[in-house]
Amino acid sequence: MKTGLVTFYHIHHYGAALQAAATQRAVESLGGSCEIIDYYVNQNNDLFRAPTGLGSAAADAHTALHYKPLKTRYERFEDFSRRQLHISPHRFESFAELRSAELPYDLILSGSDQIWNPTIFPDGHFDPVFFGAFSDRRKIAYAPSFGVPRIPDGMEEELRRYLARFSHLSVRESQGAVIVRELTGRDAPVVLDPTLLPSREDWAQMASSHACTGKGYILCYCISAPGPLEPYIRRLAEETGLPVVQLCGTRRKVHPKARCVLDAGPAEFLGLFRDASFVCTNSFHGTVFSVQFQKPFFTAVSPRELAAPETSRTFSLLSRLGLAERIVGKGDAADLKTPVDWAAAERRLLAARRSSLRYLEAALRNEEYREESPAPPPAEAPSPVLADQTHCTGCTACAAVCPKDAISMARDREGFSRPAVDPEKCVRCGRCTAVCPILHPLEQKPLPAAFAAWNRDDAIRRDSTSGGVFTALAEFILESGGVVFGAAFDSRQHLRHTACFCKEDLWRLRGAKYVQSDLAGTFRTVKACLESRQVLFSGTPCQVDGLYRYLGGRPENLTTCDLVCHGVPSPGVWEDTARLLAKRKGLQAVRFRNKVTGWKDSHFTAVYDDGSVTSAPLFRTEYGHAFGRALFLRPSCYRCPYASMTRPGDFTLGDFWGLNPDELPEQQRWGVSLLLVNTAHGSHIFDQLPLGRQAFPVERAIAGNPRLASPTACPPDRAAFFAAYALEPFDAVRRRFLTLPPLPVRAAGKLLSPEIKAKIRKKLG
Repeated sequence: MKTGLVTFYHIHHYGAALQAAATQRAVESLGGSCEIIDYYVNQNNDLFRAPTGLGSAAADAHTALHYKPLKTRYERFEDFSRRQLHISPHRFESFAELRSAELPYDLILSGSDQIWNPTIFPDGHFDPVFFGAFSDRRKIAYAPSFGVPRIPDGMEEELRRYLARFSHLSVRESQGAVIVRELTGRDAPVVLDPTLLPSREDWAQMASSHACTGKGYILCYCISAPGPLEPYIRRLAEETGLPVVQLCGTRRKVHPKARCVLDAGPAEFLGLFRDASFVCTNSFHGTVFSVQFQKPFFTAVSPRELAAPETSRTFSLLSRLGLAERIVGKGDAADLKTPVDWAAAERRLLAARRSSLRYLEAALRNEEYREESPAPPPAEAPSPVLADQTHCTGCTACAAVCPKDAISMARDREGFSRPAVDPEKCVRCGRCTAVCPILHPLEQKPLPAAFAAWNRDDAIRRDSTSGGVFTALAEFILESGGVVFGAAFDSRQHLRHTACFCKEDLWRLRGAKYVQSDLAGTFRTVKACLESRQVLFSGTPCQVDGLYRYLGGRPENLTTCDLVCHGVPSPGVWEDTARLLAKRKGLQAVRFRNKVTGWKDSHFTAVYDDGSVTSAPLFRTEYGHAFGRALFLRPSCYRCPYASMTRPGDFTLGDFWGLNPDELPEQQRWGVSLLLVNTAHGSHIFDQLPLGRQAFPVERAIAGNPRLASPTACPPDRAAFFAAYALEPFDAVRRRFLTLPPLPVRAAGKLLSPEIKAKIRKKLG
């Protein structure tokens, strides 16, 4: 049986050439013959390109300066194609030419690479060639990628027609399987990238040693700016004393002393990985060959992939192999010296390889493929299922409900608390899974009633962040003999939820605190108090929802207030910031939003042990500026399910931003609260509160508080910040990431529109 393969092979890109060679070999290893159909589009290998702007001009200038090694690279790619790839003797220029040709193939194979990504083609649409639409022969797919989290609007029906013609469908990433299932109802197995099908020994036979390197070096292969890899490269070089060899994908040096390799072809690429001691990469195929040659490695992915791992081929692969901790810039990233468990990874790789080859063999033979059944479960119940690292809010419901105290909250490398399960104590009762809010999403609710509200006591309002509504609500509960739970700083500037039993102590709970609070033990204390008195619990929406899940519902004597939340910053980062402040003269207290000049220009104020005070506009301080950029928020905040009008609390509190100057002009100087009344219980209490108030349409509340409609966007340098934070002294991290930009940059930031800023960031990043 002769197979015609449609894939990306021609472009001088290491991954493209090596995946084409691997796919061919895989088909041949199963008894078939395979020929790459010589068709390519939008793939120009010329050393000098047609000028399109400053970027292409700079690239051509760089090429001219390094012409000899880049010419050698070109020749080595061409030589690899001649020796390793079986390509059809005729080159096809178009779909029409392919359609009219008499092709000698029994079968058309589509795969791998992003051949089904519509956005990479010149017209922004699918290329029907890569779906085999030019032939009436049977069609199969091995590991193609859509390369996008969702299919662009208007292209779904076209894709559905293409996919219907395949007898066998597989994909490279889990998100691809979702797309196929949603469009066709078919289950497409997630198979390995073809470069993982040959063995380590197979690849070693194709490798060539590079003349300028010996054995033993740190190999850096970055196809974009290294970002979060920089501190790993720097620290590895410092601690091992090994030279840094940069295989140039990006043209910028990743380390001042890096030895740059510009002339490597695919065979030399393999040799560089084979002979390295460590690898740092942000390339998928760089990650693949680190695994193939079992090199200790660290890899980085894009901000989009970090925010949505299910769309990432790197996450998909490394999670399957048990190596996801080698992805840097996240809370569970491995330490610099953490060894790789290659024995366990190899077992998983061999199993995945067998499964992928079984699929390919079944597809080639036109036989039904069924995925192997997983190994039978152990005698005891499986480990508990909890929200993953990207989704977990740290609400502590799982730890609070555990009857054996088998779950503790431990800080990760980003300074956030996460549940850690002690397998010795865990009895697999499943209660933690049952209460996890993320695993049981909120149900939709009717829209709340929206009010601008303020406390009529001017002294209380001046001491509050916005309109002082929280204090009025808290006093109402305390007057009935109840207790109020809210966040307060202790003497070490550690923010924790605490119980307040009298009005005189409410000042500790007032005011915004831009850091995630510690809820250790709080839910159990709330439950005990509910047995005998009224309770008010105030916190972020995820904390309120976690409390409800832990309690199993809303007791009649519980009142809750959730906050309009921008996202919760890392407690570790805040406490490191506070320690630096305390070094100067001893830090006694801080206020994040002090109204020294009014509500709309809140100041960050620090009080020191010697009685001195410093105060500056919040967003002109290092911490406030970084918070405003959402630099160090919890990962779940960037995909927060509570950033909507479906609120878990009886009340929602925030600032009523967006008021016009002629709306409540007398109240705006000292602050106006946004108050959403979400439940009948909340409405009953609201009617009894001594507040100034004015009703507004819900749309006005959303307009002034966008976090009521959508989550905060993840900044592109978050991973780089936390990668540095995990490895380097905080003061060095602060100087690099938190220092305010120069005055001209800040001035331009005020003048430029958000659209212009986005375009500039895109150009720079």
